[in-house]
Amino acid sequence: MTSVDVPTEAEDSGPSGYAAARLRLLHEESRSGPPRRAALAELTDTWLTGLFEGGGTAGVPRGAALVAVGGYGRGELSPRSDLDLLLLHDGTADPAGIAALADRLWYPVWDLGLALDHSVRTPAEARTTAGEDLKVHLGLLDARHIAGDLGLTAALRTTVLADWRNQAPKRLPELRELCEERAERQGELSYLLEPDLKEARGGLRDATALRAVAASWLADAPREGLAEARRRLLDVRDALHLATGRATDRLALQEQDQVAAGLGLLDADTLLRQVYEAARVVSYAGDVTWREVGRVLRARSVRPRLRAMLGGGRGAAAAERSPLAEGVVEQDGEAVLARAARPERDPVLPLRAAAAAAQAGLPLSLHAVRRLAAAARPLPTPWPAEAREQLVTLLGAGRPTVEVWEALEAEGLITRMLPDWERVRCRPQRNAVHTWTVDRHLVETAVRAADLTRRVGRPDLLLVAALLHDIGKGWPGDHSAAGEIIARDVAARIGFEGADVAVVACLVRHHLLLVETATRRDLDDPATVRGVAEAVGSVGTLELLHALTEADALATGPAAWSAWRGTLVADLVKRVAAVLTGEAPEPGAGDEAAAPTAEQERLAVEAVRTGGPVLALRARVEESEEALGVELSVAVPDQPGVLAAVAGVLAVHRLTVRAAELRGLELSSEVGGAGAGPVLLLSWRVAAEFGSLPQAARLRADLARALDGSLDIGARLAEREAAYPRRRGSVAPPARVTVAPTASRLATVIEVRAQDAPGLLHRIGRALEEAGVVVRSAHVSTLGSNAVDAFYVTGVDGVPLEGDAAVEVARGVEGVLRG
Repeated sequence: MTSVDVPTEAEDSGPSGYAAARLRLLHEESRSGPPRRAALAELTDTWLTGLFEGGGTAGVPRGAALVAVGGYGRGELSPRSDLDLLLLHDGTADPAGIAALADRLWYPVWDLGLALDHSVRTPAEARTTAGEDLKVHLGLLDARHIAGDLGLTAALRTTVLADWRNQAPKRLPELRELCEERAERQGELSYLLEPDLKEARGGLRDATALRAVAASWLADAPREGLAEARRRLLDVRDALHLATGRATDRLALQEQDQVAAGLGLLDADTLLRQVYEAARVVSYAGDVTWREVGRVLRARSVRPRLRAMLGGGRGAAAAERSPLAEGVVEQDGEAVLARAARPERDPVLPLRAAAAAAQAGLPLSLHAVRRLAAAARPLPTPWPAEAREQLVTLLGAGRPTVEVWEALEAEGLITRMLPDWERVRCRPQRNAVHTWTVDRHLVETAVRAADLTRRVGRPDLLLVAALLHDIGKGWPGDHSAAGEIIARDVAARIGFEGADVAVVACLVRHHLLLVETATRRDLDDPATVRGVAEAVGSVGTLELLHALTEADALATGPAAWSAWRGTLVADLVKRVAAVLTGEAPEPGAGDEAAAPTAEQERLAVEAVRTGGPVLALRARVEESEEALGVELSVAVPDQPGVLAAVAGVLAVHRLTVRAAELRGLELSSEVGGAGAGPVLLLSWRVAAEFGSLPQAARLRADLARALDGSLDIGARLAEREAAYPRRRGSVAPPARVTVAPTASRLATVIEVRAQDAPGLLHRIGRALEEAGVVVRSAHVSTLGSNAVDAFYVTGVDGVPLEGDAAVEVARGVEGVLRG
């Protein structure tokens, strides 16, 4: 241990001299933090050495040593820390002499009222006990010589460390389990209002566990910021000990102001924010380290079998890499960047990688996140559409979103993309109802909202509003009013159109409106319901606000939502919806079809002339010159199964459908010639899942084969799914298929809300075809990972379906998608 200046009273090895020197040291304003802890450890070493040697009046048995272990061994003595001591002897000395030496050491410590954790053992006994007790073994890893036979201490350290490394495959899983059990009991230091600095997840015990992992040589923790985080937590514990005069590690509410003052901080919120930031560094380092430990142990278990398969040769199989998204692959249970990925040329790559990882239920590798943080170009303003879609996909992944978000935040990527996030990051909420800090609550709300996306027509707006609804808590005044301004700016910056920006801003402004009105106002008063209707403005926004209200409450904590509150809010929503729909409905979308463009008419004529499908591809580009994919126009003479066939061919060619529309066109004989007849026009916006787009000629040939039955789309898709088994990923909410009442006078509108997946539209088209209905038009959109589709259908007689028949069709499609 580095030598430091200690008070001169330490020269008196008696208890009174040590106590006076200790007291003076602890109250020196000029010395705090690591220098004070080191000085206190050295002062204690000097005193204990005097006790061990007996001040020259008592003999010291040969083959004995005094050893500091645990926190004292690391030289990390806080004002009220235990003294962890081991009296080591080689077994040759007289037992009575060892007992007398122990009494000479332990009793003065007890007389001063200091906590003492002590043992008397031979090296063999210490080694045996370490093998039986993981906590003892961990303490001995930090063994440090204080007095006596240095060779005895050095030999024990060497042996204990060698045992730890040899037994690492067995001991590290035990240590991980110990950490997880402790986290389950104590919670997460990063979010608790009254955290245990030592025992909670991300606390001092976890930091010590990471030292033990590093000592095994099996894996190492990310070093950046870890030492500083540990130092900050120790400083807070020192101040807590001094403020309370007790050996406590729990940062209680009533002590936080005093502890903050002792550290020279502005207030208790600043103190908690520093604690949370340090804990997140430790927690993230732990997540990364334990993943690496698991990877190494799995590799070691596979290697002997691999050598046997290879006949004892030295060959090694390269880790399998499976594609997840453009520039992102899965390897060893993590999402990593593909070898061809170029983050310096691809500003959307961080969000694409994060979305792909979350959707697959995988962590982002540390190397990938750091490479993205170091090399990725900043996103332009406004964001390109793909970036916005990837953000929505990330937020819609459910529970896996949290781990991926934390990885991005650990490397500063979140605040780089969303600068307003910095004000809510690690911000405590001094409300017993709240479980999380502001930023984690926002992410948790998005996680909860992902389960409710089937209830709304615009899941993308729901998820973004969930992420932003409390963003105003970083500003003075009403957080809803401040948040509305910020949300409006953020929504515009990430590329939403003006009307969508207004909806997001409205949701943030009124995110407490429904629950506060339902629980505090008379719902039988027409003015109450009318006031909510005026604030919300439309049924679509009301639908979104209802889902956001529930997600917000569920993410707040168990006391914020109940069946009673849910019933009250649902009753209010029903009443407000009645007000908003009280006027005669407007003609539904799809009743009046726009005139075909010249391009569509040309394709229709060609389809009639050739009697088969005709298509055209055109690149779609935004003002920012960022490619959004390709517009695919298809014209086919009207016949059954066109929607399913085209969607299936696109899925076979790994084309992701982002939007689609289907409509019918009746060509006159003047335009189409003598054989003119009805033609189906399909407009698609598609993007290649991986690599480049297929050639138009191949698409047309496969479409022709699908329509004449020579290409079995279902079998091709089944083969692909079998070749690439579904990853564990996030569990998406089940598909929901409903009939939209009064949406159209000329057709029945079937609405489908489901998790986007390869071949989804093909399955919907087949289900509608098997139900015996005619798809008059279709409007398909993919919002993040959510498909929100509307199909205008009639019977074969061209008349809208009767109520029961429509419901039966919806149930049939839902059954297919859920099966």
